Amino acid sequence: MIERIGFVGVGRMGANMARRLKDCGRTITVVHDVHAPAAAELARELGCRAATCLAEVTAEADLIFTVVTDDAAQLAVFAESGDSLLAGAQGRVFVNCATITPAVHVEVGRRARAAGAVSLEGCMASSIPQARNGTLYLMCGGDRAAFERVRPVLEQLSSALRYIGSAGQAAQVKALVNLVMNINTAGLAEGLGLGHALGLDLAMLREVFAQTGANSQVLKTDGEDMQHRAHECFFSAAHAAKDTTIAWQLGRDAGLELPLAAATKAQFERMQALGLGQLDKSGVAELTFKGRHA
Repeated sequence: MIERIGFVGVGRMGANMARRLKDCGRTITVVHDVHAPAAAELARELGCRAATCLAEVTAEADLIFTVVTDDAAQLAVFAESGDSLLAGAQGRVFVNCATITPAVHVEVGRRARAAGAVSLEGCMASSIPQARNGTLYLMCGGDRAAFERVRPVLEQLSSALRYIGSAGQAAQVKALVNLVMNINTAGLAEGLGLGHALGLDLAMLREVFAQTGANSQVLKTDGEDMQHRAHECFFSAAHAAKDTTIAWQLGRDAGLELPLAAATKAQFERMQALGLGQLDKSGVAELTFKGRHA
């Protein structure tokens, strides 16, 4: 039975997931973050412990969510020596929510099994408001029995919970979701940027897009923001660059040429080079509108 829950990585996604589970009556016992003040602040809010090391998280929780930044960070929290979540991990369940390379999920699963624990993918196709409200689209992979064991907790975080398959497969699906989303985002920025250059009314243009084959979820979430340069970060350009690269590399490994992935990757990497990586992905419009950063 899952009674004690911990979180490693309490940025805006991880912290809001923890808040959501607390609201649902779950017992959050411990949180940890490489930025210790963030963990301390959330611990005060939730009435739990801010761990000073990873091993303390494992000691004080049965189910541990990790929401870290990238492959290196994921492997570091599951290090095979030194401070690690694997210390004393017998019987623990880990749910890893970062968008990382599928092979890293497989490796983390191997390390967890060697320590007597189990690791699941909990790939999220949503953003900060959904994390707080428990309406994440959550794609899971790994051991099916472990997934069923923690399903009641996951259902409190997700309005659309889906088991994808074996280790690595949920991460593959998530990479493809973000690939298509990021391509759509870059394409919308070009369409609106060209419309602006032609002197068209962009509110009108967005309405036409919405009623035709140019419509997309990205148009709903990012179109107005691109027009008005409102790039408050919900999904950063830096993350878009990272995630598109993951999918592009999967294509290369499969022997496929993905020219749109390559072009989109280059656009978001250009944003990073210009110091715009922390803008929302809608900020790619800064590269396509005349008179902006580009």
